[in-house]
Amino acid sequence: MARTQMSNRNLIRSDVSGYPSSRPQPSSRPTFASVNSTGGKSTGEKKGMGIGIGRGKTAKRHRKILRDNVQGVTRGDIRRLARRGGVKRISSGIYEEVRFTLKQFLEKVLRDTCAVVENCGRKTVCTTDVVFALSRMGRTLYGYGEASR
Repeated sequence: MARTQMSNRNLIRSDVSGYPSSRPQPSSRPTFASVNSTGGKSTGEKKGMGIGIGRGKTAKRHRKILRDNVQGVTRGDIRRLARRGGVKRISSGIYEEVRFTLKQFLEKVLRDTCAVVENCGRKTVCTTDVVFALSRMGRTLYGYGEASR
């Protein structure tokens, strides 16, 4: 009876694995998931994470939630831009208006840039994508290569 069970097992193995039972079966060598001599931990791994399978590149640190970053454009920045444009005196209500207009402009440029990147099937934004989006809006920017996407 042991012989028939053995032959049945070999028959099933040959049917599933695709090679005849007369061929030797693969040896039971240790795989990547085996535990090494240090108990499953290498020198650079964190506690409790095992051998690190499944973490991949998706593990991220805590990120700060970004809110109202347009306030990072300070009054001095706006004054310097106005001076470059030839403005002598600035009203106090101008600062919020400039921030609002800047935010609207950046949203339009980024919307077009993201559309270009998604259409190309990429995840990384290049300078040529921004140049193309600006030229599409009618604001050609020179000095960063051709805008031919």
